Formats: sequence, structure tokens, C-alpha cells
Amino acid sequence: MRALIVEDDERLRQIVRRTLTRLNLACDEADSIEAADELLSLHPYDVLVLDRRLPDGDGVQLCRDARARGFANGIVMLTALDDPRSTIEGLGDGADDYVGKPFDVDVLAARVMALLRRNERRPQQLLVAGTLQLDPFKRTATKSGVPIALTAREFRLLETLLRAPDAVVSREDLMEQAWGEREEPMSNTIDVLMARLRRKIDPEVIETVRGLGYRMRSKA
Repeated sequence: MRALIVEDDERLRQIVRRTLTRLNLACDEADSIEAADELLSLHPYDVLVLDRRLPDGDGVQLCRDARARGFANGIVMLTALDDPRSTIEGLGDGADDYVGKPFDVDVLAARVMALLRRNERRPQQLLVAGTLQLDPFKRTATKSGVPIALTAREFRLLETLLRAPDAVVSREDLMEQAWGEREEPMSNTIDVLMARLRRKIDPEVIETVRGLGYRMRSKA
């Protein structure tokens, strides 16, 4: 699963990032509405955590715009403006939760988890390739009905491939999904992870397309 953190305070942004990473969320970061808009147009997110006061505008407007574009997952607003009127305004414009600064990181983690559980209660489509099945919200994977034990990053890689059956997914896209945009793993890390994933599911179902990336065969 993937989160977008929109906060112009670098120190606070890193605190939020560490908190969400502990929940096995890949995190992207933006320090302005403009940067967040671009990321929202590029990636699907499971949760959005945003500041109310941003250098180029009010986070409420970003929240409103995200909902207008069809973003249906959880939005948590972080703000020093935690008076009743501001809270009502934020919730009225599409935020699901409103957390005042300073905040306790464990409370933030609990509230994000509550929103992710809400996502799970929606009817969701399993990702399937032959006898391989993955449930993105229960975070489970099976092969011929037998559970497969995957690490968080292995799960993200498999989910990314299953969302694009028979299509080539570039190494860059896979690294973004598994690590987020800020982190830059060593160049061979993706190959090591992919080899480990193949051993767990089936060496034949993930094809290496030389010079381009990897492809999940839909009839795994």
C-alpha cells in the first residue's frame, strides 16, 4: 500500500514518513499543493496525509480537488488550526480525520490504520493470475489455495505486476512502488528481490524483459 505525505516542514514530514513506514506503507512526499497534484495524477494512493497550511495554498483546497477527481480513500489533515470551526471546514471538504499539531505518532498511526481498515471493508477485486491470488487489502497471497509468506516489499512488487498482467513494468516503476520516490536502493536490489519472489511463487510466471523490466504472465 502507498501513502502520500503533503507537508512543507521537512522535519515533521520525516516524522510522518517514519510513522507510516512502520505500517508497511510505501511513502511519497510533497511540500506543496502543486507537487502533490502532480503525484496524485501519477499514482494511486491508499491514504493521503496533508498539512492544512502549505506554501502555495490551503490544504483544504487540495482535499476538495482530490475528492472531485474521484479519490475515495482516506485523507488525514494535520494542522495547528484545530479549533471547532476549522475542524468542521476540513471534514466538510472531504477529510476523514483531523489531527491537531503537535500530535502523538502512535495516535496518528492508529488513525491511519483505521482508515486503511475502512478501505478493506469496501468490496475489492482480488488480483488473479492463474492459480495465484493476491488480496491487496487483507495483504494475503496464495498459490493454488496455499498461503505464501511475503515480506512487505515482495508483496508490493507482486501487487504491481499483477495490476498490469502481460504488460512490461519497468524497473523504475517497481522500485517506486516498493520503496517510494525518495529512496534509491542499490541497482541490484530489485533483481535480488525478484529472484526471491520467483522462488516463492513460481520461477516461470515472472518474465524478465531484457533492458525494459519484468512481466507477469496472466496464466500463472
